[in-house]
Amino acid sequence: MTVHFIGAGPGDPDLITVRGLKLIMTCPVCLYAGSLVPERVVAAAPEGARVLDTASMTLDEIVAAMEDAHSRGLDVARVHSGDPSIYGATAEQMRRLDALGIPYDVTPGVPAFAAAAAALKMELTIPEVAQTVIVTRTAMKSSAMPEGEDLATLGRSRATLAIHLSIRNLREIERQLAPLYGADCPVVVAYRVGWPDEAFLHGTLADIAEKVRAAKLTRTALIFVGRALEPGRTFRDSALYDADHVHVLRPKKKAKD
Repeated sequence: MTVHFIGAGPGDPDLITVRGLKLIMTCPVCLYAGSLVPERVVAAAPEGARVLDTASMTLDEIVAAMEDAHSRGLDVARVHSGDPSIYGATAEQMRRLDALGIPYDVTPGVPAFAAAAAALKMELTIPEVAQTVIVTRTAMKSSAMPEGEDLATLGRSRATLAIHLSIRNLREIERQLAPLYGADCPVVVAYRVGWPDEAFLHGTLADIAEKVRAAKLTRTALIFVGRALEPGRTFRDSALYDADHVHVLRPKKKAKD
């Protein structure tokens, strides 16, 4: 048997990969993070499958369910939101499975920042404005941030920031980033991307906290910060399709006689 870690995407059942959906449809055991993964995704599990919502389960209970499936030779679909490589709490599960000798693999999913950018019709890397995207979070009740990964350090790059798990920490985000990006730097808060009630709030470092408070958003939101977000910004075209940019697939044209 194999435990299949599957990224279900940000919420819209249509955004799961073909591979991920096929695995869910064939696994007789399905564990899913019900607080973030829609039931419609795991509704594809085969008839008679054991489907468990892990939202209220501990790590020990989750691993025990995988051990039980392993003892019976049953494949497991372990369904996480977004992509399992980002804030998925998958590493600790894999460590347990390694110790138990239980095989597993990983199927990637659409991360929330990519789905949000698509919904906003926005490119996060703009020529000569921002060519780096940093996916990070801030420390509140969760584990502390490693040394050198605080916003004041990361913000010195002035890259586009995609800040997870921090919707209740906007005042601190403003405090640390305004001196680096400017108080007028654009901010977009993406709420429940891919769900029927998804919403986007546009503002700046100076006013986004008040807008979020007024909208009563307290969880399940992603915060974008950066100059690449400025609407109608003037920027140069990418060299990729420039007529004067020569590369192996578009060699220099010979001059006509």
